[in-house]
Amino acid sequence: MEYITTTHLRTKSSQLVQSLKKGTRVSLIHRSKVVGIIEPVTNPPKKFDAEKFKQLVKSLNLPKTTYAQRGKIYRAHLMKKYGKGLS
Repeated sequence: MEYITTTHLRTKSSQLVQSLKKGTRVSLIHRSKVVGIIEPVTNPPKKFDAEKFKQLVKSLNLPKTTYAQRGKIYRAHLMKKYGKGLS
């Protein structure tokens, strides 16, 4: 698959995915004009490392807050950002 039209995006999505998995670039055509190129991801996203994140949070040494405190801080932030008209 070298190209796909905007009307075929819904019906040929499985073919599009297969082409992207193979590593081919696909041109997107709308009204007989190429409007873009769909290409596969070059670098897969990194997996989330919970232990590393836990160490990072611990190193920040943030103060512990209760749900009520977080609600109060959030409400103050909303009031500052949007004003009194917030319900």
